[in-house]
Amino acid sequence: MRVLIVKTSSMGDVVHALPALTDMQRHVPGLVVDWLVEAPFAAIPAWHPGVSSVLPLAWRKWRKKLGRKATWQAMGALRHALREQPYDLVLDLQGLLKSVLWGGQARGPLVGFDRSSIREPAASMFYARSYEVSRQMHAVERSRRLAAAALGYALPETPPDFGIQPGTQNPSWQAPAAMAGLIPCASRPEKLWPEEHWMALGQRFMALGLTPLLLWGNPEEEARARRIADGCGGVVPPFLSVQETGQLLARCHAVVGLDTGFSHLAAAFHVPTLGIYCDHEPGLAGITGSNWVRSIGGKGRRPSLGEVQALVEEMLASAVGMPALAHASS
Repeated sequence: MRVLIVKTSSMGDVVHALPALTDMQRHVPGLVVDWLVEAPFAAIPAWHPGVSSVLPLAWRKWRKKLGRKATWQAMGALRHALREQPYDLVLDLQGLLKSVLWGGQARGPLVGFDRSSIREPAASMFYARSYEVSRQMHAVERSRRLAAAALGYALPETPPDFGIQPGTQNPSWQAPAAMAGLIPCASRPEKLWPEEHWMALGQRFMALGLTPLLLWGNPEEEARARRIADGCGGVVPPFLSVQETGQLLARCHAVVGLDTGFSHLAAAFHVPTLGIYCDHEPGLAGITGSNWVRSIGGKGRRPSLGEVQALVEEMLASAVGMPALAHASS
């Protein structure tokens, strides 16, 4: 059986769909899975051993340049790749008109959430089959339930298994041996947490022998990361790809991050992870993973430094996956 998963963005959404793939692989013998995803996030499904082929999509770039011949040539090449071989099922885990647009290019029945379950109800009109999955569930659970219903196996009772390994490729930047990842950057100013709070957390990790690693993605975020690093003795890497950043996160002994895709990716790599939410409720998209994970804050509820520090101490006390702590605290 050959299945195409359509889950293109954003990074956190792609990460949340991984356990559904692990379930599919375990319950459907001989399953072959391809994955359609936005090009910047292509490394994420590629880390999963259940993915045969990753089909990169550049819709975020193409939609801004629809008047250019090169754009239509690139879209045509992707359409050709999607139609190169038939699929028994095209599973739209995204539930948007854009995912229907591209999933519908593939040769195979397109299925997804029903009108009451989907993010954009109009998209459900284009499915060959649709399934009801409550929107009051965590994103990970919704994807697992849709996959089980579409492929006809019983929903597993096991915890979510993201199933990814970062590989052995060395990043282009030499990182410290023992690190704690700090992710102080987010897509909107409302999501940010005070820089002095990050400095305090970094100082705590430094005291335990874990060098704070400050991640960033644009010049403004780099400047913020460097200010925080200067205040706690941390380090700031150069600009890194998603693949390189993921490999660094997988090597961290602990991660504290804002509501951003890299925080979810760290937890998927079995790294103890604390997510700080300043402008969004974490309930249906909170940090999920098989190690110590917590989410704090919410819409209009920016957590205090004391609240975050208390959870960091709980994380440190668990010491799951943090071998450096045994030496640092002795």
